[in-house]
Amino acid sequence: MIAQEDYQWLFRKSPAMATSIAEDGVYLDVNDAMLERLGFERDNMVGHSPEEFTTPESAARVRDELRPALRRTGKLENKPISFVTKSGEVVDCLTNALIEYDRKGEFLRTVAMYTEISDEARANFKYRNLYRATPAMLHTVDGDGLIVTVTEHWLQKLGFQREEVIGRPITDFFSVRDRKHYADGRLKELISEGDFNNLERQMLAKDGTVLDLVMSAISHRDDDGRVDRMLVASKDVTDRRRAEQELRRTLAENARLRDELERERDYLREEVNVAMNFGRIVGTSPALRRMMERVEAVAETPASVLVQGESGVGKELVAHAIHVHSPRADGPLVKVNCASIPKELFESEFFGHMKGAFTGAHRDRIGRFQLADGGTIFLDEIGEIPLELQGKLLRVLQESEFERVGDDVTRSVDVRVIAATNRNLEQLIVDGEFREDLFYRLSVFPVEVPPLRERGEDIVQLAQHFMEQTCIDFGREELTLTQAQTANLRAYDWPGNVRELKNVIERAVILSTGKVLRLDLSMPGLKAGVDDVAGTASSNNEVLSEKELREFERSNTLKALEQTKWKVSGPGGAAELLGIRPTTLADRIRTMKIRKPVRR
Repeated sequence: MIAQEDYQWLFRKSPAMATSIAEDGVYLDVNDAMLERLGFERDNMVGHSPEEFTTPESAARVRDELRPALRRTGKLENKPISFVTKSGEVVDCLTNALIEYDRKGEFLRTVAMYTEISDEARANFKYRNLYRATPAMLHTVDGDGLIVTVTEHWLQKLGFQREEVIGRPITDFFSVRDRKHYADGRLKELISEGDFNNLERQMLAKDGTVLDLVMSAISHRDDDGRVDRMLVASKDVTDRRRAEQELRRTLAENARLRDELERERDYLREEVNVAMNFGRIVGTSPALRRMMERVEAVAETPASVLVQGESGVGKELVAHAIHVHSPRADGPLVKVNCASIPKELFESEFFGHMKGAFTGAHRDRIGRFQLADGGTIFLDEIGEIPLELQGKLLRVLQESEFERVGDDVTRSVDVRVIAATNRNLEQLIVDGEFREDLFYRLSVFPVEVPPLRERGEDIVQLAQHFMEQTCIDFGREELTLTQAQTANLRAYDWPGNVRELKNVIERAVILSTGKVLRLDLSMPGLKAGVDDVAGTASSNNEVLSEKELREFERSNTLKALEQTKWKVSGPGGAAELLGIRPTTLADRIRTMKIRKPVRR
């Protein structure tokens, strides 16, 4: 049995960098390889925390991710960490770590091993100070090549029990090729020569699998100078070669997924842009102006917004307007229609999933929250989210953290949330269908979108806008609205709101064959022959020319200025009377070359 001092000797003289860490997170011991690579003395490091010898990024990673994960799982595998040498050089490593407990289950120490990423050819496997429990593939032989001890990792790798290997020649576990190579005393000759580095050898697992290894060794000599012990560290390059092949396949797959993700991102942005008509909100009615004042007030803040209103009023446009007027305008705007997502796919749609997480998960998939990172996510029809999934949505809103389905890695996102609904969420809370805490998290700033019937002044302006846009989209010549048609539009109640108006105009454009919009074909129920708002026509065939429209607008603007004594902005000003912004009125005055009369 190996004495404690032998273990300490093996630990400190191992060719791989290693540390032993106490329960409070400070170094108990640091081996020679580590000290030599970083340029410190043992006294400089023992009693200090790892964060004092890493980059700031790695220090934060140790504190916020690695140490909690180690306490939770008892081990770490291939986690990146960057040290800073005494001279200031950054050394990038992969670390494996393992917590050791005594027989009573009490914490003894954490052993961490480090492999320098930039020097993968070296055979430095991670291992711990208690030799048998080291996570590296190590074995020790005597001067005759008989096995003295091996690590648990060595046994696991080859598939043997400890009692099957101790005391046997190491050549019993070599491949047939290498067994022949070291026959006739050549193994003893190799041992007698002492330390070696990066020798390629093959070993045979119990199940017959041949492993390609790279071996390095340090030797111990007796008082006569003969090698009596040799510690050999093995690196399984078979797995590495397999990993390299897998890496090449993964890189190709990543390139494919990146292209797919970029296409999906572009598609989502285009989908939002098309659905929201590029964020243009048309109208000057008092109801719309009151809503826009709230939109402008909240856009510059990071507050969550709940957009409420009837179906078809244009809640998507409001969300888009908030986004484009916010500091996140250059980031993505991702729309999620909560009503269209199957219940079993909500979590995957929001947060993504890992390959194999569930039936049909054939590849990793990024979620909508991660797509919206740095921008805005628009959760349309938020009231349709199942109650049992609302808690997970609340968590990402509160903590900005989530995990993909099938993954234990916690990811962080920076997302502004805008939700929309046409349902009474407060009643849903009373009915037990919506979480009250989620409601208050979403409705930090509510915005009510007025129905079209309360925006009488906007109906004709919207109809004109939709008609012009539809003519362009359908490749039609420009059409005109009659004054009687505008009266009919204003007289209708529009239960379907802006969406219904848009559909009516599009149908009318399709059915119209002349230069006048055939609204009667699109909406047969509209009254015919009603005088227009100016009272100048009663025939569906009479239209205003562009010149007449411009003259009417100029005359109307002059009336507003005269009634307000030429006060453009502020309470009681012409801009308020016309229902437009002062800057818009100022531009109109310049364009129309309107001059204030000179008093005599």
